[in-house]
Parts: sequence; C-alpha cells; structure tokens
Amino acid sequence: MEETKVLAVVGGSEITENDVMNLMNGLQPQQQAQFATEEGKVRLLDELINQEMFYLDAMESDMENDDLFKQEMEIARKTILKQMAMKQLLDSVKVEDEDVKAYFEKHADRYVEQGTVHAKHILVKTKEEADAILTEIQGGVAFEEAAKEHSTCPSKEQGGDLGTFARGQMVPAFEDAAFALEIGVISEPVETSFGFHLIRVEEKMEEQAQSYEAVKEQISGQLVAMGQNEAYVKKTEELRSKFQFEKK
Repeated sequence: MEETKVLAVVGGSEITENDVMNLMNGLQPQQQAQFATEEGKVRLLDELINQEMFYLDAMESDMENDDLFKQEMEIARKTILKQMAMKQLLDSVKVEDEDVKAYFEKHADRYVEQGTVHAKHILVKTKEEADAILTEIQGGVAFEEAAKEHSTCPSKEQGGDLGTFARGQMVPAFEDAAFALEIGVISEPVETSFGFHLIRVEEKMEEQAQSYEAVKEQISGQLVAMGQNEAYVKKTEELRSKFQFEKK
C-alpha cells in the first residue's frame, strides 16, 4: 500500500492525508468545493481529530459495553453480513466470451444502428402555396431562401434545416417521405397535421448492423445482469425452503 503523509497523531492513532481526502470525497459535490482549499483541508483535519477524541472519550467511559452500543453493533453486524452474502453471490456470476458471442449471433437483428436522414423543409398551410413555392425553386430560387421567405416553421431561420433525425422522431407521413427521397431531390407537397411540406434530403445514413466488437461490452453487461437476477431468485427460493418464515 502506498504510504501517505501523517498529518496528526491522536492517542497513538495516525491521521493521514488519505483520511482527509476520504472524508472530503464522502461530501456532496458542492461541499467538496468548499473544502478543496488548504484552509478547507485544515478544517477537515480538525474534524477528524475531534472525531478521534470522541472515540477515545467513548472508550475511556466504557461505552462499548453499553447495551445500546451492543444493539447498534448487532444491527451493523447483520447488515454487513447480509451485504457480503449478496455481494458474494452476485460476484460469483461470470460470463465467458463464447457466451457473449453466441448471444450476439443468435440476436444479431437486435443490434442494428438506425438509419438517419438530414433534411430541410418548407412548411406552409395549403397545397397551393407549396406548389407555387416548388415552382419558384424549380425556376432557380434557392431552397434555403424560399424557406426563409415562406416557411411557417421556426427552422426557416436556418434555411429550413431540421438537422439529422432517425425514425420515430417526426410524424409518420413526414419521415416516410424523407426516408424515401434521394439526396438533393425535392419532394412533392407532403401533408401532415402541421400543414404541407416541401422536403429536401441533404444526407442519408442507411440502417446498418453493429459489429460484435461494438456491442460486446453491452451484451456482457446484459448477460451478467440476467445471470445475477437468476442466481438471486434461485438462492432466495433455496433459502425459503431451508429456513422457516412467517408473514404477519
């Protein structure tokens, strides 16, 4: 274990830099900021000294033989043993690489990156307006300029740019049209509950399968969690048949 600087000795017990840092790390983030200075660390050291003195005072007054202390120690003992027993059970669950690979191969269809579309649009109230704007664009007006002039969507300020989106993020009629368009082609007016849209796709990323390496850790975590849950249920069933209990 790496040595750490001793900052104080109280009744023969050393208080080190690590003790001060451990106390600080146990504080809330906003409190940690208050004690991050040298002055703050001195205050924490003083608190540790005070605590050690309270311990010495408790030992001197034979508090460890007090009935209340014994009750609290029994509660702490049971709590620690429960936690250790459950941790030992959960830590015993291991997943081998071949199990992860087998799961991936069996469920490869679950590990697919969604396709995405980067699109711009112009939104107006009527089909007639949309048709007229489309004619303007076909006549040479830039799509972005037409969006700034005519669109009722706030995206008009960015030339109609909606950014990149996957399926499920837009209303169905809009996203169906966007995903069906070729890059650079302007759609016919598309009707949604918002009005009529002219859509132009800037970029498209097709749906693609994720590699095993990309999802290996994710699958391993899933399998460990599944195994731990199974082990926990099995163990509790075993314990319930072994030990008597009664609900009241």
